[in-house]
Amino acid sequence: MAVKDLICDPAQLDFEHIVADLDEIRRYNPQRYEMEQITAIVVDDFEAGICIGYKDLTDQEFWVRGHLPGMPLMPGVIMCEIAAQLCSFHAHKHDLLGEGIVGFGGLDDVRFRGVVRPGDRLVIACKKLKVRRSRMITCLFQAFVGTTLVCEGHLRGILLPKSALSAISD
Repeated sequence: MAVKDLICDPAQLDFEHIVADLDEIRRYNPQRYEMEQITAIVVDDFEAGICIGYKDLTDQEFWVRGHLPGMPLMPGVIMCEIAAQLCSFHAHKHDLLGEGIVGFGGLDDVRFRGVVRPGDRLVIACKKLKVRRSRMITCLFQAFVGTTLVCEGHLRGILLPKSALSAISD
């Protein structure tokens, strides 16, 4: 992929400048325990529609023991989940969709280009492409280990009204 096609240059990111830590992420995202997949966010640019965060992977991740024992590789579906959580954070923080929870609406053109292992820092960058208030957000996402692009694609997040979700738990 040409440098001009990248959402960001991961080599230029300042990981010492955290704009949202885990507590701040929890204000906007409902995932908890094993499903919390973002360590921190380092860029959240409303004007550019770009959000960049990372996940520091340890050998304690829930998938390590069973996903290729002796040679753990991060499942691609988890990479996509991290991208979805990052887009959800951005959408909720900036009230792009309205009241509710952002759920998966779809994935397109997803490509896995490298492996991700415990000990890696997986950097995810998302760029907002389209928003339909009260309906859907569409984003481009790219994931990196170091400066290597390991995953990319498009995702759609759909607004799930809180009233519909509370009926499920009743």
